[in-house]
Amino acid sequence: MTRQIAITHVRITPIAFRDGPLLNAAGIHEPWALRAIVELETNDGRVGISETYGDEPMLRVLQQAKDLVIGLSPFELNQMEERVRATITATPGAVEFELAPGSHAAKNAPKVISTLEVAMLDLQGQIVGAPVVDLLGGKVRDAVPYSAYLFFKYAEHIGKPYAPDAWGEGISPEQIVAQARRMIDLYGFQSIKLKGGVFEPAHEIACMQALAEAFPGMPLRLDPNANWTLATSIKAAPQLDEILEYYEDPCPGLEGMAELQKHTKLPLATNMVITTMDDFRKGCEMGSIKVLLSDHHYWGGLRATQTLARMCRLWGFGMSMHSNSHLGISLMAMTHVAASVPNLTYACDTHYPWQEEEVIKGGRVKFDNGAVRVPVTPGLGVELDREKLGELHEQYLSCGVRNRDDLSQMRKYQPEFTGKNPRF
Repeated sequence: MTRQIAITHVRITPIAFRDGPLLNAAGIHEPWALRAIVELETNDGRVGISETYGDEPMLRVLQQAKDLVIGLSPFELNQMEERVRATITATPGAVEFELAPGSHAAKNAPKVISTLEVAMLDLQGQIVGAPVVDLLGGKVRDAVPYSAYLFFKYAEHIGKPYAPDAWGEGISPEQIVAQARRMIDLYGFQSIKLKGGVFEPAHEIACMQALAEAFPGMPLRLDPNANWTLATSIKAAPQLDEILEYYEDPCPGLEGMAELQKHTKLPLATNMVITTMDDFRKGCEMGSIKVLLSDHHYWGGLRATQTLARMCRLWGFGMSMHSNSHLGISLMAMTHVAASVPNLTYACDTHYPWQEEEVIKGGRVKFDNGAVRVPVTPGLGVELDREKLGELHEQYLSCGVRNRDDLSQMRKYQPEFTGKNPRF
């Protein structure tokens, strides 16, 4: 029966949504974040959906991959993978950031595989009447915990493309504590992460100390995005050892992280120095990390994430999930796979509280005590709101952004900004 169901149409819709003036090691977010919504339609009228990166190079490889799934059953994931790996290669033109492995053209094939896999799993779930998590072996938790993800930020974007968000400025320790308090009040998060690598380390450490004082016992994380030298990271370790649950990517490289591990009591975490299985092997040999942050968007999908989780369990690594600016389809895909992973040892990252718009029916995904409940309805458990999809596509057409470029955006505020890494 299922063999008679085949994919007949592929639709790719680039969208743009408002993104706050969030600071990071590479600069500052542009006013518009880009994503692509992919729909796979079958000959019996079903539509499976997924969400991925929406920059121009990614849109080109998605167009290149469209025909690869035509005629396939939604259950032919292995056939889809083989076709993508044989066809999709690195392409020039991407603006690549070390802090965002999803921007790397070398990961084109895994990014496409992930995109198609999620939509095919959504179709599979609709066909058999089961949520995606059941297709991944079943859930080991009813809800997936996420962490409050704090950013240093300006009050509004330069040029004022739209009204400022409700979060206000976030620069001082007091403002960062207020940001955390508001996020926890709104969403109930049970842990806190601060995106660092922006200001002098002493200032960022002071912010973490202020958070520790304001939220005693709350698990805390700091992520300088490899913008601290090894020497700076070693010097900072004693001040952070007693207040963090893990120390994420403070310095560059597997070698640097391996050396830093000798000087801190904390487990070192990464989404930067291990982004491929070859990195994983080298990192294990060197002793570079103790916690891996996966991301199904560039690791190759939900099943690849499960494989990665098994590797982490084998090597005794903790596991969590990395995030980029995203909407509800990605959040639900993350939730399904995270619910299937027994050794999800830390709450996942998510940018979702920073996004105000949505492309799914029913509006924004709800959090309960910082967690998202795993859907029990068939497939991903969310559907496209076509009116909203059209609105966000119109924003894409009019916003003028086609590639994420935090460095160029930061130079609008600070013309002398170099983006040098590491800077501190």
